[in-house]
Amino acid sequence: MPSFKLNVNNKDYSVDVDAQMPLLWVIRDFVGLKGTKYGCGISQCGACTVHLDGTPIRSCMTPVSQAAGKKITTIEGAEGNISEAVQKAWIELQVPQCGYCQSGQVMSAVALLKNNKKPTDADIDAAMQGNLCRCGTYMRIRQAIHRAAELI
Repeated sequence: MPSFKLNVNNKDYSVDVDAQMPLLWVIRDFVGLKGTKYGCGISQCGACTVHLDGTPIRSCMTPVSQAAGKKITTIEGAEGNISEAVQKAWIELQVPQCGYCQSGQVMSAVALLKNNKKPTDADIDAAMQGNLCRCGTYMRIRQAIHRAAELI
């Protein structure tokens, strides 16, 4: 079994797993961080979104071998002024209902605002496409992203 060196939320880990094991399962089962969720397993819902070297990726379809040696950030490690603004806006506007998809939603929103401090509705819709919310909180998500942009 190969060994992979991972940096998750600025902490180093060494895991002995199959090279094709999805990063999601390594994060949850070997690193022990449960905030990243399994939703569909086919990279369609966004619940498993994490940042790999600052770029949002779907961890359910990303083999651990592709993440080795790169910086992985999960919802537990999201920090800084943009992340704090997103989290504050999420709370202020009471975005979540069930909350299951929210870690992926937040991670996608943080990535958007890192690259675009004043997104339009169209920018938000494009960046958040593929992040599904079964509760239908899309309007509050959009409002919260606009609010977070004001807070940055």
